[in-house]
Amino acid sequence: MQVLAIFLFSFLFSVLSVCTPFIRSGDVRLSQIKLPPGFMIEVYADNVPNARSMAWNNKNTLYVGSRTAGNVYAVIDRDADFIADTVITIASGLNMPNGVVYHEGSLYVAEVNRVLRYDHIDSLIFNPPAPVVVNDSFPSDKHHGWKYMALGPDKKLYVPVGAPCNICERKDDVRYSSMMRMNLDGNELEIFATGIRNTVGFDWDAAGRLWFTDNGRDWMGDDSPPDELNVAAKSGLHFGYPYCHGGTISDPEFGQKAPCANFESPAINLGAHVASLGMKVYTKSMFPEQYVGGVFIAEHGSWNRSSPVGYKVSFVKIEDGRAVAYTPFAQGWLAGARALGRPVDILVLYDGSLLVSDDHANVIYRISYVE
Repeated sequence: MQVLAIFLFSFLFSVLSVCTPFIRSGDVRLSQIKLPPGFMIEVYADNVPNARSMAWNNKNTLYVGSRTAGNVYAVIDRDADFIADTVITIASGLNMPNGVVYHEGSLYVAEVNRVLRYDHIDSLIFNPPAPVVVNDSFPSDKHHGWKYMALGPDKKLYVPVGAPCNICERKDDVRYSSMMRMNLDGNELEIFATGIRNTVGFDWDAAGRLWFTDNGRDWMGDDSPPDELNVAAKSGLHFGYPYCHGGTISDPEFGQKAPCANFESPAINLGAHVASLGMKVYTKSMFPEQYVGGVFIAEHGSWNRSSPVGYKVSFVKIEDGRAVAYTPFAQGWLAGARALGRPVDILVLYDGSLLVSDDHANVIYRISYVE
């Protein structure tokens, strides 16, 4: 009887483990993550330390940057079953290599003060080449120095330079608080947009407009100012920082220097202190029609609010080029005041499902629609 009891316990435990899988490196049961009806979440890859920005190679490999780990990973799904088979560290000891871009066989990696390129990376994953320095002329400040990076429809690399502070005016160097862009070879580096405190996620819609998140400043209270989702249809626009926040809130220190009316207003205001990071415009057909053309946003979560907020994936509905609604999509990574996970980046996979990286649980999730 004792042997039978042990067998039954082991069997039931294994069944329950399959039904409610858990993340070994964090403390998140997938059953805790709440999604709209018809959606499901699974673990695509675990044991990806400090998983941050993601780039797909159009075959079977996901490249993943990190921030505190200093690593870049290749996450390989050889049999295309949406469960990674192997996680390989292809670079280590880098300076906050958050941003990654894959283009025509080369992997571009954004450190704090430079962009690197690893050529022929797909065939050299197990013996990566020495990187080529594409451009090393970015500021070296670590405060908001980690960089998201993306390839625009103009085939230029877009690389932001965050404000080196919570709130400051740096007229001595116009690169700060900006979105910059350059050719793939690193030449013709220029400022595309200004007045951006810190964007760690951006994407383009079908009309070629650039949508980007921007993190609001700290120490103006629990509920102010908001994070922002902005849109730039052309270069040369100013989005308000450090003078104006959320389109209408004059900064208490710098607001007297320029009124909010001088600047671009957000497409929509997000939650205050939610730390909106990676975002993607949804262009595939797996999800219901109401999501097509909208924006999914990873909210990393607050660090200094009296009660935490964020720690979820949100959705912004877009109609006729305008943001019309901001709602939660996936939530459950916050248990009271305890963070179980922290979403960082979003990638739309080739089948239309979403990948979501989590640098707290060291995991990449896959969200699909099954109804």
